[in-house]
Amino acid sequence: MALLHGTAQQSFRQRLPSLLSLALASCLAVTTEMLPIGLLPAIGQTFGVADATTGLLVSLYALMVAVLAVPLTLATARFPRKPLLLATLACYALSNVVVALAPSFSVIAAGRVLGGVTHALFFSLCIGYVPRLVHGSEVGRALSVATGGASAGFVLGVPLSTSLGTAVGWRASFGLLAALALLTVMLVARLLPAVDSTPPPPPEQTSGRRGLAAVVTANAVTYLGQFTLYTFISVLLLSAGARPALLGPILLVCGSCGVIGLWLAGRGLDRYPRRTTAVTLGVVVAAVAAFGAGYPALWAVVLAAAVWNGAFGGVPLIYQACSVRAHAVSPELAGAWVNSTANIGIAGGAALGAALLPTLGLSLLPWVAMALIAVSLALSMFARQAFPSRP
Repeated sequence: MALLHGTAQQSFRQRLPSLLSLALASCLAVTTEMLPIGLLPAIGQTFGVADATTGLLVSLYALMVAVLAVPLTLATARFPRKPLLLATLACYALSNVVVALAPSFSVIAAGRVLGGVTHALFFSLCIGYVPRLVHGSEVGRALSVATGGASAGFVLGVPLSTSLGTAVGWRASFGLLAALALLTVMLVARLLPAVDSTPPPPPEQTSGRRGLAAVVTANAVTYLGQFTLYTFISVLLLSAGARPALLGPILLVCGSCGVIGLWLAGRGLDRYPRRTTAVTLGVVVAAVAAFGAGYPALWAVVLAAAVWNGAFGGVPLIYQACSVRAHAVSPELAGAWVNSTANIGIAGGAALGAALLPTLGLSLLPWVAMALIAVSLALSMFARQAFPSRP
């Protein structure tokens, strides 16, 4: 698929600057999506709302993505790829400005809606770009770089912004992120090549549709379990005895472990996708169970969270690569389905956690999350066509 203007796909090494620019953009995107998680208590105190209500800021954002990812991808299929991608980055900046300056909780919600609409299109574009830049045999490794910025968003963006918000106020975190979004627009404009805006022809293979359905179903259930627990990780850590000033460093450690998980998944996915999927999800299930068993002992919770989020760092890459390799739809549309179903899981998980929090309490959230992720592991192992032993 030689879609670049006058230039065929190139090797991973040749396209590394372009892939790194996409990594920077995906870091910005995930930091924007996840930043409220570390600042839920502070935002709630400012406007006098409960933790369960502020947690819905994550659900609202994710709901926009879940509903709009596929329709927006289809509606913009003939738009030039690069200008459209740059426009989404500019909208991230605007969303964060609205939140930073919001005089009321409802205005914050409006800013998050704008961010969610932006996010609905961004990752479809980002994932769809990668197969157009590199050879097919290197898609897994290239995706690990381009979308690896999402893990960097957990590693650096969310923890550092959380620490900043704790020190000088949550509004400063969103304001800084808006400024960084504008810088990202300039860097991506310089480093990312333009690609042909003509939609690729429909795939010849139709047998991959069941494989794609299995991938996106497992993806949704995995994220449902993850965000039932992760949405309220700040609340859990505080209730286990962590001081507010420690939240940022703890999340930084967890995110740093996620980079290791991403690297390991990227190494294995181009050779052993099925084994990589089984090991990654299996470690997540075991670590979440350890989190539940160790709560409320702070040291046990932090250790389990590091292993859990370390393994989860490779999960997005697994579903992204397997969706593209199903060859059921175009790379952009495959990315849209992964983006949509992931955010169905995020929205559902945040809402489920918010519902369980006042009724069953914090201690049951890890066990609900573990059960859901175990179901996704079983689904993945059952779907041999979607998660083959060899790519």
